[in-house]
Amino acid sequence: MKILFISHSYPPILGGVESQNYNLAKGLAKIATTKIIANGRGKWWLPIFVPVTFFRAFFLMTNYDVCLVGNGVLAPIAAVLKFFHPKKKFFSVVHGLDITFAYKNGLLPRIYKAVNIPALKKLDKLFMVGNFTIQEAVKVGIPEDNCVFIPNGVPIEDLKKDFSREDLSKLLGENLTDKKMILRLGRFVPHKGTDWFIRNVMPSLNENIIMVATGYRVAKNTAGDPDNFADCEKAIAEHHLESRVKLMPTIPQHDLEILFNTVDLVVSPNVRYPGSSEGFGINAIEAAACERIVVASNLQGLADAIKNGKNGFLVEPEDAEQWVKKINAIFAAGPDFAQNFGKMAGQFVKENFTWEMISKRYLEEMEKVCQNH
Repeated sequence: MKILFISHSYPPILGGVESQNYNLAKGLAKIATTKIIANGRGKWWLPIFVPVTFFRAFFLMTNYDVCLVGNGVLAPIAAVLKFFHPKKKFFSVVHGLDITFAYKNGLLPRIYKAVNIPALKKLDKLFMVGNFTIQEAVKVGIPEDNCVFIPNGVPIEDLKKDFSREDLSKLLGENLTDKKMILRLGRFVPHKGTDWFIRNVMPSLNENIIMVATGYRVAKNTAGDPDNFADCEKAIAEHHLESRVKLMPTIPQHDLEILFNTVDLVVSPNVRYPGSSEGFGINAIEAAACERIVVASNLQGLADAIKNGKNGFLVEPEDAEQWVKKINAIFAAGPDFAQNFGKMAGQFVKENFTWEMISKRYLEEMEKVCQNH
């Protein structure tokens, strides 16, 4: 099978969709003839990338069997190409925001709802990154039998590294003896729940528990989720947590790997927020791949990423008391529990979420559609 893969969000830009598209494209390239057309310059380049890519793809599709686009933003391109190449098959990866963006207020969401959602309905199959995304897709009229759930994978070999607690101390510039470290990785946007966690959970935890929150900040005029970094800063100031909560936006990959491999706990305290959702929760899987204990909200795509008791623990969203109890219980269980559970979580990720396995599933589903028509 010859695949044309198009992505509008690609490294070196950092983010969940960018990482997913990159690893999927590379995984497919190992098992099928795959040409990748990708935008690695960010959203400002899209007005040029989209028309140029359409014309390139228009001619290239004569030599390819299928076209796979990396998310719903590119669905209109795929739908128009399908009109001109009716014998070829067209697919899209669909993330949570690819559907829920249509619920937001404003001109862009209205255009998206009128153009992109109908375009998704015209494609041959949609690869949903979470069961929650399928539920949301059905609500906007996408037939359920046109959706298939394929989770995201993780590049374990790129994440699992031998860093020590001394490396973490150097990174944070302080002595961490007798300290417990919590990591929150994710964009500084409302539905990620970082400011909620700082306000509602951190003040009730022991003084020796320190939190690091890292992830990139959203530009002010970007379509989609608003930046809420200032809300996190405000929460720290109001609860006098300056010595216990550190905000580190957009850190280098090397520093992120130190955090992933040395902290005591990783949290994903997502909350419900209108028009936004967690399609899958890739950071929770990445943390488990590094043999960290993960505690996540039992919400949306996080419930697909974390299997309670196997590669982490699920807690009800916005239930501060439950969050505090779970974190205290994990720390009280001691280092042996942390080590044993971490190993089990890492093994679970190896057995269920490698990109080799996930890429094969994408290829199998695309072959199935081609054989049935």
